[in-house]
Amino acid sequence: MTSRHNHARSAPRRARVGVRAGVVGGLLVACMAPALSAQSALDTSRRTAIVAAVERLAPAVVSISVAARQRVAVRSSWADMFVPRYASQLVRGSGTGFLIRGNGVILTNQHVVAGAEQITVTLVDGTQLPATLVGGDPVSDIAVIQVKGRGLPTVPLGKSSELMVGEWVVALGNPYADYLGNTEPTVTAGVVSATGRNILPSEGQAGLYLDMIQTDAAINPGNSGGPLANALGQVVGVNSSILSNSGGSIGLGFAIPIERALRVADLLLAVGAVRRAWTGLDVTPPRNFETWRASNGLVVVSVAPGGPAARAGIQPQDVLVSANGRTLHNHLDWESVKLDLGVGDTVILVTRRGTTRATRALLASDLPTRNAARVTVLEDLQLVTVTPAIRAERGVQSDQGALVVSIAPRTADATGLREGDVIIGLDRRRVATATDLSVFLDDLRPGESFRIWVERNGQTAYTDLVYR
Repeated sequence: MTSRHNHARSAPRRARVGVRAGVVGGLLVACMAPALSAQSALDTSRRTAIVAAVERLAPAVVSISVAARQRVAVRSSWADMFVPRYASQLVRGSGTGFLIRGNGVILTNQHVVAGAEQITVTLVDGTQLPATLVGGDPVSDIAVIQVKGRGLPTVPLGKSSELMVGEWVVALGNPYADYLGNTEPTVTAGVVSATGRNILPSEGQAGLYLDMIQTDAAINPGNSGGPLANALGQVVGVNSSILSNSGGSIGLGFAIPIERALRVADLLLAVGAVRRAWTGLDVTPPRNFETWRASNGLVVVSVAPGGPAARAGIQPQDVLVSANGRTLHNHLDWESVKLDLGVGDTVILVTRRGTTRATRALLASDLPTRNAARVTVLEDLQLVTVTPAIRAERGVQSDQGALVVSIAPRTADATGLREGDVIIGLDRRRVATATDLSVFLDDLRPGESFRIWVERNGQTAYTDLVYR
């Protein structure tokens, strides 16, 4: 009885406890649902467009290591007597690139691979592959290298022309790759600070950084050649340069527009070089910093006889107001138009002559030096005869002479000559043509000394050499 009584009393208690437990369990479930929802929302908020863009890009970004030979001066009190004045040493550098074709074609900066004797590419998974240089263009600072492969990941491509100032962009690269063990690219984010930026050229600068994309995304040494992409993960530029007093990023990074980079890459893949177009006119050069600023057009100072500008009806003292719809505020605006101009392209110019405006179509042609007959002397020194067209193309002051269009490094070291020099005399003999110099050199005997006269940057100089 008692046990039954106890059982009878305990049953409802258990039931009540069970009900309570059920209620508590219901509360737990009810409380967990918002928690899970919040976690899901947090995960969603973390997976931003930037994260998605990086996931699309990163597999196709590569690290580039190069070994290049650098010319250095020999510091020795005996240098003049027993030791060559210059020697070469092997230096190593690094940069970034990205795959644009599944067969291993990689886009990067020319300055990353310039002079490289050996190029090694490291993929994102750590695979190291030897690369070959397809071609490079110092003027645009774009180069193409290639590794052996099939079905390799490639980057999505966008259009820099559609960029909006203020929109998000990401820069991927391998800064200080020699000091970091991982092979995945690093990521920095920022906004498009400006477009169409022209960077004033510095002394000795080979590349023309015109119409650049400016960003405050951090770009550091080793980022060169890497992609700048929009929030959709589409590449819109090639990270190339920074403005900095320290060498590190201060929020002033610049990228080459992807359209220009791809146009150069296509030419390098097709013919191994970029054919620069010729307009056949020169405009007033800037004399100081202030003249780079806005003006009311550019004054034509010379027109090559029979050249593209002459055929378009342009005359000296005409003012170039715009080109292809772009207002020409300063000299760099015109250089930017020419940088993207190909042989056979037409540029629509608005000119002003006095108070009269006119629209003229200028058909760009090959540079005169490209089609000129070449004479080779000293085994690897190529010359062309100076003509009126070549004078206009190169800004040569001398009306006669032999223009150096190609010279091997060893010959340049031995003679002091460099590309662009105009040889105008040998001893007391006038050099009127490239053939003249070849004949004069043939007359020399081994061990005979001679003096060679050149025009360089509008100035006349000479150097004494010994024929061997």
